[in-house]
Amino acid sequence: MKSLIFKIESILNNFEAIASLLLRLAVGIAFIIHGSNKFPLPPEGLIENFDLSPSLASLVAISELSSGIILIVSGFIKNPYGNILTRLAGFTIAVLMINIFVVAHTDWLVNKQLFINPQIFLFVGGVYFLIKGNRK
Repeated sequence: MKSLIFKIESILNNFEAIASLLLRLAVGIAFIIHGSNKFPLPPEGLIENFDLSPSLASLVAISELSSGIILIVSGFIKNPYGNILTRLAGFTIAVLMINIFVVAHTDWLVNKQLFINPQIFLFVGGVYFLIKGNRK
């Protein structure tokens, strides 16, 4: 019986790694797409719609793109540097999403829009990788 439980546990651990990889890829690709859509720099949409300076708007675009790339790549680095990079990308994503909620979607904070929009899941994904890092 213990042997069967051990095998089941081993199989579930492999699925857990796959689930983490899928979340990493989904959040990373979403940020790569969001960031790359703001090129060429400076992103005029951010400047016009949110009255950001050209340098700040460019920083947002570069941060989105680079955090997505770093989140994906760091998952394949199996040492402390990969763990630190994963947490750094998670932190950057969480900070970006908090600013997006505060600047662009303040009306979402008091109604159901927050939870029916994909942005909340990107925020939660960022916080997840900030906390978890590359731990198994």
